[in-house]
Amino acid sequence: MRVGVWRETPSERRLPVLPEYVLKLQQLGLQVLIERGLGESIFLPDEAYQQAGARIVPDKSALLAEADILLSLETPDVSRFPQATGKVLIGHLNIWRHPKRLDALSKQGWTVFALEKLPRITRAQSMDVLSSMAALAGYKAVLLAAVEYGRVMPMLTTAAGTLAPARVLVIGAGVAGLQAIATARRLGARVEAYDVRPAAREQVESLGAKFLDLLPDLKAEGAGGYARPLTEEEQARQKAALENAIAEVDILITTAAVPGRPAPKIVTSQALRRMKPGSVVVDLAAETGGNCEDTIPGQTQSIQGITLIAPINLPSTLPLHASQMLARNFYEFLRLFSREGTFTLHRDDEILAATCLLWQGQPTETKQPA
Repeated sequence: MRVGVWRETPSERRLPVLPEYVLKLQQLGLQVLIERGLGESIFLPDEAYQQAGARIVPDKSALLAEADILLSLETPDVSRFPQATGKVLIGHLNIWRHPKRLDALSKQGWTVFALEKLPRITRAQSMDVLSSMAALAGYKAVLLAAVEYGRVMPMLTTAAGTLAPARVLVIGAGVAGLQAIATARRLGARVEAYDVRPAAREQVESLGAKFLDLLPDLKAEGAGGYARPLTEEEQARQKAALENAIAEVDILITTAAVPGRPAPKIVTSQALRRMKPGSVVVDLAAETGGNCEDTIPGQTQSIQGITLIAPINLPSTLPLHASQMLARNFYEFLRLFSREGTFTLHRDDEILAATCLLWQGQPTETKQPA
């Protein structure tokens, strides 16, 4: 079988296959096809892939004509390639945001595996693209905040006096939130964190941050350790409880997300405007609508002296390490198809069954997170 990787949008600098994984994929029984110029975003020449055993093809049409499997970091619009039928798509797709593209994949008989649907089990950790990318996003979010923040983050004692440390609040203590906490702590900030899941307290405190127990009676842990959607009454209570805490901090980083759904609105316009002028907010949920009512995805705004940053695809700004992590994730997933040294498409595995959205164009029954 032939697996192909193509160049995606100009803003997508991450790669799902690196030269060091080409031989490993060949050992699974796969021939690797690479669109010309794939590695330019991380300064990888085509020759690096060729030397590893991959074959370079000139463009997307040529790649789809030959490849049986396409690896992708977004949901492709296959309606542009009507000749491409009966193929297999494997990727970090966020496909719930692209229903028309899913329809096109179905009509053209594609089989689709979405890695963001991986079950939260031990066997799936090595292929967990969400955690890999969330860790990078949490790290970079703090750096963005530090650049925009007009003061230093650690406490400094100088001949001119002592400078107070920045106060940072992280909302959401998942992978992104925990990495943001750790990074802010390394920069010397005083860090607090809030999460609707009581189990997050131990992780927050283990990183040296203070856990804000604003609503001790609210327990919102859903399936697989994710937060469940809150009721309207719970959302109102949460917003009210957070407003005073938000007003006291210098930097706010929001990471709250519910898989497969728009991001919950946690930070009201009123709460944002109560922050001190010069404060910085980084909304890591911007791609799915944002945690702040004022968020405009992809834009940085100044609102009454408060900087609101709403980055899109933040891991792509760290393309080398993001690609290293993704290449491992994709390879481990592809290994699930290997049976006694032969690469065979199937879904007779709980991980494959959970991630399969279409099988030869027909929708499959996949359970949504609770």
